[in-house]
Amino acid sequence: MTVRVATEDDGVALVTLDRPDRHNAIDLETAAELAAVWHGFRSDDDVRAVVLTGAGGRAFCTGLDRAVDLPQPSSPYSLDDPLLRIGPKANDLWKPVVAAVDGMACGGAFYLLGEAEFIVASEPSTFFDPHTTYGMVSAYEAVYMAQRMPYGEAARMTLMGTAERLGAQRAYEIGLVSELTPAGGAVAAARRAAAVLAARPTEAVQGTVRALWATKEAARAQALAQAPHLIALGSLPPRRQAGLFTARTRDFKVR
Repeated sequence: MTVRVATEDDGVALVTLDRPDRHNAIDLETAAELAAVWHGFRSDDDVRAVVLTGAGGRAFCTGLDRAVDLPQPSSPYSLDDPLLRIGPKANDLWKPVVAAVDGMACGGAFYLLGEAEFIVASEPSTFFDPHTTYGMVSAYEAVYMAQRMPYGEAARMTLMGTAERLGAQRAYEIGLVSELTPAGGAVAAARRAAAVLAARPTEAVQGTVRALWATKEAARAQALAQAPHLIALGSLPPRRQAGLFTARTRDFKVR
């Protein structure tokens, strides 16, 4: 199992991505487990709110594991993306989800952060999107972040690639993060907030979550519909991506 679930008596479930040796990157097994967890929560009345985090303290999630070998569709209108079904909203779950970020959150992690109600992060945490560095189009990730951040901030993060990381303090200032904690404190703070949500009448909470999501749903759906052919048209061939990944440097600044 690569996803751990612990449910407390207060109605809060803690969902932990448990691949710390891979910075909680998502392989096909993890993607399937996440989808199953969200789907299962739909009919579990003991779960009324969720905290989502990553194990190990070094990373929340670093997106799709590059060891996953995906087929390459010949049509720019098709895309085999296992991350499309890893989020709670993608699985029709409307119980509130609070993300607790300790460490790095990058790339495909934004599929999860984009479908959380709000984000709690520890002060050492960072956010970045490596796609352009490796000759890849950031499409789904950019859409999710552009709905959670001011346009200029989302553009800077997605375009700068690995050269720059958004620090938790700056993420808090621009509204991406709703609460800052000391190192290692994100899960506890997120649980406190989730416990409040779990104590409210669940129908009212879920209805409010659905209403909030609806405020941006039409624009998001239209933007995401363009993603497959933008990725197919703008991304380098996989072999060239791999070469750029191998030649990457560790130099970056945090702002």
